[in-house]
Amino acid sequence: MLPAAAPGPLSAAEIAFSGWTHQRFSLLGGNTWRQGGRDLGVESNGAVSLLWAAVPQASWQASTADWTWSVEVSVPPTDLSLRGGDDRNLSLYTIFAPPDVARAAQGMGIRKLLENPDIRVLMYVWGGAHDRGATVPSPYLGARGRTIVLRPAGVGQHRESVNLRADLARVYGRDDLALIGVAVSADSDDTKTRIKARIGNLRFSG
Repeated sequence: MLPAAAPGPLSAAEIAFSGWTHQRFSLLGGNTWRQGGRDLGVESNGAVSLLWAAVPQASWQASTADWTWSVEVSVPPTDLSLRGGDDRNLSLYTIFAPPDVARAAQGMGIRKLLENPDIRVLMYVWGGAHDRGATVPSPYLGARGRTIVLRPAGVGQHRESVNLRADLARVYGRDDLALIGVAVSADSDDTKTRIKARIGNLRFSG
């Protein structure tokens, strides 16, 4: 496991895991999340849920994202394009909108946000049976969302750095969207297995 980050002030580009909203997808269940500033821990036992937060307007034009993550207990490999069969250890959702939509969407909840036809989502995933770098259609978001596989299912610890603007251009054909939201999910409900994982040191830059 990666060690928890040392306490200290967060820079303007660093996103603190504090005060994020827990979104469940059923009346019962959900993951157990532990928010700790630079570090977010999760345990999932046959469950699925996400935490999300709005991105400060100063970071709406961020071009890169960097973070660390680790998995101690992993779900098995799955087909991430399969609705109802797409368990994964961790997903980092980066949520984008055209500037006019971004301004109108301020204060909107995550469910309504993800249903907006103008929203575009890049989901960076640790999980699945796909090769690193594979881009997989979302079985839930349709044209609004794409999964980019950074790590197949398994345990370990890694640092990641992604070019948000290059991925937007490659996947959606435009790179001028505003980064308005971020979410982290863990998903073990389909395989009825367990996840124990962490993500930390999340920064948006550029």
